Amino acid sequence: MGRHRIAVLLLEQVLPLDFAIPMHVFAREAPEFYDVTTAAVDDGPVEVAGGLSVVPAGGLDVLRRAQTVIVPGYGGAATSKLDQMTLGMLRAAAKRGARMVSICSGTFALAQAGLLDGLTVTTHWSLCQDLARQYPQTTVDPSVLFVDNGSVLTSGGVTAGVDLSLHILRKDLGASVANHVARRIVMTPRREGGQAQFIETAPVPPGDDAIAATQQWMLSHLDVPITVAQMADKANMSARHFHRRFLDQTSLTPLAWLHQQRIGRTKELLESTSLTVEEIAAQVGLGTSANLRLHFRRATSLSPMRHRKLFAETDQTAVP
Repeated sequence: MGRHRIAVLLLEQVLPLDFAIPMHVFAREAPEFYDVTTAAVDDGPVEVAGGLSVVPAGGLDVLRRAQTVIVPGYGGAATSKLDQMTLGMLRAAAKRGARMVSICSGTFALAQAGLLDGLTVTTHWSLCQDLARQYPQTTVDPSVLFVDNGSVLTSGGVTAGVDLSLHILRKDLGASVANHVARRIVMTPRREGGQAQFIETAPVPPGDDAIAATQQWMLSHLDVPITVAQMADKANMSARHFHRRFLDQTSLTPLAWLHQQRIGRTKELLESTSLTVEEIAAQVGLGTSANLRLHFRRATSLSPMRHRKLFAETDQTAVP
């Protein structure tokens, strides 16, 4: 089969980072699997929030051929009304089975098109009240990074679009490809959709990447025991300060995050290798096969073998 066709719909005052996320993740990092193009109401330049402009590849007709339609966030989404042609094209794409995806305030476009009725969705935390008030037929969850309803996926503010994009890669192509892309863009391979958005937290000082660097170190040492003291030492912080900073940035304690990554790596190895449970347990730092089975079932409600049977990769040459 050919590459999966993605159309990124650029609305006026499109948010630059929201627009860049799908272009980078799908078009730049996985071009062998995805054919990504941009669309707008007409063929003219689209104003980007912040003063720039971008020229789309085509008009709304691009949506007719798309298997996935992504709507990045745009300025004034809570107060502006889209034209009927745009809304009609979104409805038509959804009706013929295209996967509909929004990043940040792009959720409002899908809501205006009536595609979110009866669903649980999310958007940037600062806009959740507006979304819930304007579209009472939807359930708005401000506390999650993204929501996957199968054919309709919505994400929270700004960088939550990266988490959603990696989630889509994982669904389409499996854990190996998603984790490879995550490493290339220097992103934690997997943050679960239910993890909280970062709401009104103190800003991280410019250039301070100690937590991210420590996370990368932890990921490269999953096979050995790691203590909070070791993590803090790697970040050049006291254990107490490191614990507090880590919790602020991830909504998880350091050990809980580490355990989550070990379970995530277990899933990847179950899906993409023929390693035994005993071998996987050693690689991910869960010790014995019995210990792995216990923690894996607690985290997923499945046994490792059941997960392998359901999700083992069979073909990564094309996206369905």
